[in-house]
Amino acid sequence: MRKYLLLLLAVAFLSSCSKDDYNNNNRYLPNYAFSINIDMSLPLYSQLQFTSSPVYIGQAGIGIRGIIVMNTGGGYTAFEASCPNQELSSCSTLEINGINAVCPCDDVEYNLFTGLATSEVEFPLKPYRVEIISENVIRVYN
Repeated sequence: MRKYLLLLLAVAFLSSCSKDDYNNNNRYLPNYAFSINIDMSLPLYSQLQFTSSPVYIGQAGIGIRGIIVMNTGGGYTAFEASCPNQELSSCSTLEINGINAVCPCDDVEYNLFTGLATSEVEFPLKPYRVEIISENVIRVYN
């Protein structure tokens, strides 16, 4: 009976664990811990109050090459600003083009709503977590 109880507890514990999609296994992009509170009442981030207006945040220590944050109309997305399918180099910082991010190294476009590429590539954009703190403040972290 004791064995069955231990087995039941082990199964319950293992099934409660969830996959962490934010620390992906992209061989080009290391995982760095960071956290940033973004106050959308500041002029630098005021575009985030409007749907489909992405903002690049290139502060040191935020992501690898910075992050791109966008209001999706139903929440926010945040992605690493490094090309996910390129070695880190002088051309591997994504550029914003409307609701897409473009990698200057290979001209691959990634949708900022989903993080998926518009062409076939190995890795999508690296996502980060977004938490709504208040009406004007969000937190992006991993």
